[in-house]
Amino acid sequence: MADSIMSKAATMEIPINSNGDTGTLPEDDSLEQDLQQVMVSGPNLNETSIVSGGYGGPAGGIIPTSSIKGSSNHNTNSTEEVSRGVAVEKLDSVKKWGINTYKCTKQMFSEKFGRGSRTVDLELEAQIDVLRDTKSKYENILRLATALTDHFQRIVQTQQALGDAFTDLSQKSPELQDEFGYNAETQKLLCKNGEALLGAINFFVSSVNTLVNKTMEDTLMTIKQYENARLEFDAYRSDLEELSLGPRDAAGVVRIEMAQHEYQIHRDKYERLRSDVTIKLKFLEENKVKVMHKQLLLFHNAISAYFAGNQQQLEQTLIQFNVKLKPPGSDKPSWLEEQ
Repeated sequence: MADSIMSKAATMEIPINSNGDTGTLPEDDSLEQDLQQVMVSGPNLNETSIVSGGYGGPAGGIIPTSSIKGSSNHNTNSTEEVSRGVAVEKLDSVKKWGINTYKCTKQMFSEKFGRGSRTVDLELEAQIDVLRDTKSKYENILRLATALTDHFQRIVQTQQALGDAFTDLSQKSPELQDEFGYNAETQKLLCKNGEALLGAINFFVSSVNTLVNKTMEDTLMTIKQYENARLEFDAYRSDLEELSLGPRDAAGVVRIEMAQHEYQIHRDKYERLRSDVTIKLKFLEENKVKVMHKQLLLFHNAISAYFAGNQQQLEQTLIQFNVKLKPPGSDKPSWLEEQ
């Protein structure tokens, strides 16, 4: 079979240049050996890879394998360099975090056992203590007001059920129809006024909750950042003071300069956060007075009007403070939500 292929190949006309001219392959031993090698072992792809064109086609269709290998190696090296850079950056970050944590822990224990000094702003510290105490007392008011809402909600629901029962009995008991009817109307009126009072109390609870758990909490988070910055500042200040008492050789001077740089960075951070805390405390106090003045007036007027039986004054109070009542049954989940 090989001899048959060789004889056909020897006389086969194939293109021998890019113009499409044909010719006959010469019958020499070298060509025969090449064809036998291709049939036995396949083409040698280690030298070239043919990606377009046929045998004897333009050289542009042939990409040396060495170029592909070189491109692959270049991409691999670039990926390794990026990975190495990320690893070095992470290692640097962990190292800085470890040093900072060590210094702050050392400073914290020094202050706790009375061996280290701390920076104190007496006026600001007093304002922070007052805020924490105020938040604790307002949280107690919030708990009690929420409990009052829950208890009163049950009373209103009981009045509603009692009014429905009186109405039913007034229709089924002709001899007591008037008496049951009067009581049914009274319970329904109490229920209506109770829902108005619940709307006022819920508005009060919502406003106090926003003040305590959002406004005050936001200020306390800034205070926490300020206290952490104060600890870091004192830690690097103590470190600089210790180095300043050490030897002043070349290595010591370099360490002092680095410590001075870190000290300045943490000092700027501490002063910036101290300014932020001062401003937030000022605005918080103004906002607290404004909010609580309105809410306490609402709470007083609504409670007084309800227990005095003054329905008109209760309704006017809700209008004055822009309290919108929820329609009955709006708190219940919808049929779709229950599914």
